[in-house]
Amino acid sequence: MSSFLAAALQLTSTSDPEANFAAAEEQIEMAARRGAELVGLPENFAFMGDDQRRLELAPTLAERCERFLVTMARRYQVTLLGGGFPVPAGAGCTFNRSELVGTEGQLLARYDKIHLFDVDIPDGSTYRESATVKPGQELPPVVEVPSLCRVGLSICYDVRFPELYRHLVGAGAELLLIPAAFTAYTGKDHWQVLLQARAIENTAYVLAPAQTGQHEGRRHTHGHALVIDPWGTVLADAGQAPGVAVAPVDTEHVRRVRAQMPSLRHRHPALF
Repeated sequence: MSSFLAAALQLTSTSDPEANFAAAEEQIEMAARRGAELVGLPENFAFMGDDQRRLELAPTLAERCERFLVTMARRYQVTLLGGGFPVPAGAGCTFNRSELVGTEGQLLARYDKIHLFDVDIPDGSTYRESATVKPGQELPPVVEVPSLCRVGLSICYDVRFPELYRHLVGAGAELLLIPAAFTAYTGKDHWQVLLQARAIENTAYVLAPAQTGQHEGRRHTHGHALVIDPWGTVLADAGQAPGVAVAPVDTEHVRRVRAQMPSLRHRHPALF
C-alpha cells in the first residue's frame, strides 16, 4: 500500500527548446516543492511548432530530452514522465516518445505513441500526425515505480481507445498516465469526459499533463491538466494557465473502489 502526491504539469510550449526546458524545470521545481513524488510533463514539452523544424531538430532534441529528464529527476528527486518528444525514426519521420525516469535517473519505461492524430476537426482544422510521425509497434508498458504504484503509459489520442486502457489495467496498472496536447476545439467537449471515463471504467487513477493556450502556427490547446481518482472524481485541475495540478494518489483507495465496484471482475470471459 502506498500514498503519495502526483503532479500533472501544464505548459505552453513553443518552437524554442531552450525556453521550453526552462519553463518545464520551473514547473517541476514547483511540483517538487509542493511534495510531489511523481511528476508528469505534457506531450510536446520540448518543442511545439513547425513539422519540418521538428524533423530537423529531432536527432539532437531527442538526446537533450533524455538528458533533461535524467537531470531533473535526480535534481528534484522525483519520478518524472516526459510526456512526448520527437525521436528520429528514419524516412523523414519521428516517433512520438514518452519516457518515465526514476529518482536516480534510471529509465523505468519507454513508449512510442501507437495511435496517430489524423483528424478533420469541425472547425476546419486538419491534423495529419502520420505525415511526419511513425507509429510505435509495441503496446504501452506497465511498470512498478519503486515505493509508489504500478503505472501504465499512453499519449494523448490514445485516450479515445478504451481497449488500450483495459490492456494496461489487465497488466496491473493502478495509475494511468495520459500526457496530451489536446486541441481546444475538441478539448472543451471531450477532454475531461474521456479522462473520467477511463478512470471510472478501469477503477484507476488518471494523471493527465497538458499543453495550454496559443502556440505557433495558430494551434490552440485546451489546458486543464487533471488528476482524477478511481471513482472519477477530479482531484486537481490546472485550469487554463501554465501551472501544476497536484493531488494525492492512494493505492488503498484503488483497492477499496475496486472492491465496491467490481466491474473489472464482472467482465464476460469472451471479452478478454
